[in-house]
Amino acid sequence: MNTLIAIIIIFGVLVAVHEWGHLYFAKRAGILCREFAIGFGPKLFSFKKNETVYTIRLLPLGGFVRMAGEDPELVQLKPGYEVGLVFNQVGEVSRIIVNNKSKHPEAKVVSVERADLEHDLIIQAYTGEEEELQTFKVNDKAELVVDEQASQIAPWDRQFGSKKPSQKALAIFAGPAMNFVLAFFLLVLFGLINGVPQYDQAELGELTGDGPANEYGLEAGDQVLAIGGEEVNTWEEMTAQIQEHPNEEVVFQVERNGEILSIPVVTTSHYNEMTERQEGFIGVNAPAEHSPIEAIQFGAVQVYEVTILIFDVLGMIVTGNFSLDYLAGPVGIYNYTGEAAAMGTILLIQWAALLSVNLGIVNLLPLPALDGGRLLFIGFEAVRGKPVDPQKEGLVHFVGFALLFLLMLVVTWNDINKFFL
Repeated sequence: MNTLIAIIIIFGVLVAVHEWGHLYFAKRAGILCREFAIGFGPKLFSFKKNETVYTIRLLPLGGFVRMAGEDPELVQLKPGYEVGLVFNQVGEVSRIIVNNKSKHPEAKVVSVERADLEHDLIIQAYTGEEEELQTFKVNDKAELVVDEQASQIAPWDRQFGSKKPSQKALAIFAGPAMNFVLAFFLLVLFGLINGVPQYDQAELGELTGDGPANEYGLEAGDQVLAIGGEEVNTWEEMTAQIQEHPNEEVVFQVERNGEILSIPVVTTSHYNEMTERQEGFIGVNAPAEHSPIEAIQFGAVQVYEVTILIFDVLGMIVTGNFSLDYLAGPVGIYNYTGEAAAMGTILLIQWAALLSVNLGIVNLLPLPALDGGRLLFIGFEAVRGKPVDPQKEGLVHFVGFALLFLLMLVVTWNDINKFFL
């Protein structure tokens, strides 16, 4: 249950921040954003604020911002349609009742001859009272009411397709960018609370209560000089020596309060899935520095290093030196999140930051259905001077989504198989 709650909170925050990036910059560009959704499938909760409906949906597998112009626009008012028109105080059409007109006695029923709700914002129609064609001005925020559900019209200048390539690109890029920003702030928070690990020296930090380090007499603050006769100068060298001796007695030579001590320690071991071997373990953390400046530097460096690590894995995919075990689907992420949750809230914050960087990078890949794929099409538009045919682009994204979904199924099956190996 703790793992499930952690998953819901972490992915809810990651997706919300990602989609908020899209929403904020789309609105800054003047695009009408019809819906901001967390999850997919049936709506569980919704409310409307400033033209946008905010929803939480049943399946917590992502989210979306529905911008005007990305999907076919509402109902097309064709010649011969009878609709009801409701007017505002200045005589403009504020509501267009498409059906169930009997429920709206305040509406004036007309027979549409021509309607332009994108450019001219007019409805030309005949009324029962007069045979002469009349022209009605439509307010730029008028609503179309279908089955008693109202949707705001989207004039051309409020649609995604009307914007410059630079504005479109910024609205799309902002989602992944916000994941990097979130990761940075989470890692800064980690550094402020937990302290910034110091790896440039072989000093012992906090000891775990039941680990061999505590049991055999090592203390926080001990400066490790050698392990098993091998000199060590950094945290990396020290941990490498410990890992080489699982379930063995090794002698630690340490300096404590100016005195040199030799302390024998019997290590325990744990299995490292990455190296596929048993490694020594004594239950000690790196020393930590509590400083706002150090925390900010730590956040920036960690985001950079995680980014490089992920690109290294992506490079393996390109070169063919790759295994499905390098990827994790929903089952694998659930399992790793459970392990992080078991280690405490602080490590869960760090794990959430790593997931946020991962989400940002994956979405920037130039693949159909991802933000990177959409940026690629916007780049083509900037070069060609005109957008790609929306139907062709939509087909490419549909095929890409299907392939990505297939990959997720394969990775998930691989994650499940790990439990039985």
